[in-house]
Amino acid sequence: MKSDHSITAQAWSPDGQMLAFRHNATTGFAIGVLPRGGEPRLFLQTAFTEIEPSFSPDGRWLAYASNETGRFEIYVQPFPGPGGKWQLSTEGGREPVWARNPRELFYRNGGKMMVVDVTMQPNFHAAKPRRLFEGHYAADPLGIRNYDVTPDGQRFIMVKPSDRELAATQIDVVLNWFEDLQRRVGPAGKQ
Repeated sequence: MKSDHSITAQAWSPDGQMLAFRHNATTGFAIGVLPRGGEPRLFLQTAFTEIEPSFSPDGRWLAYASNETGRFEIYVQPFPGPGGKWQLSTEGGREPVWARNPRELFYRNGGKMMVVDVTMQPNFHAAKPRRLFEGHYAADPLGIRNYDVTPDGQRFIMVKPSDRELAATQIDVVLNWFEDLQRRVGPAGKQ
């Protein structure tokens, strides 16, 4: 893996021995891993963009967002592999994060916070996604997850935009502005 391309740290494995990162290579964004004391290597690189990796609580699964369908969706595959992959979201998704219990995976779809019930033993299975809540919460333009869920999975810590950011931009429309201008400065040619 060339060191002349940028990497952005995204997630630590639960045991703290592996760092998953977004790799900005010449082909686009890919997911790499860096073992503690080891060399970085690519985990997932395709013709599409893969971003926002998140380790499961047992470290055996990696959730991520990919745009292989034409929009970002959430996928899960075994870590470190090999194995298949499962698409969890159905109407778009970004910023996956696992609950501390290995039975739920959260993700964002615009202003919606979604959850998917998952089973990992004996095989991986995901239920249909469902909406938990909706609201105006800031998303990081660089694709770094900026929310987290409490250990009990009951509360979320999220960045809320300021009132100024939420306020609509005011647009003033002036009708008959030319006549108003003439009235203020006088007829053209008169001094």
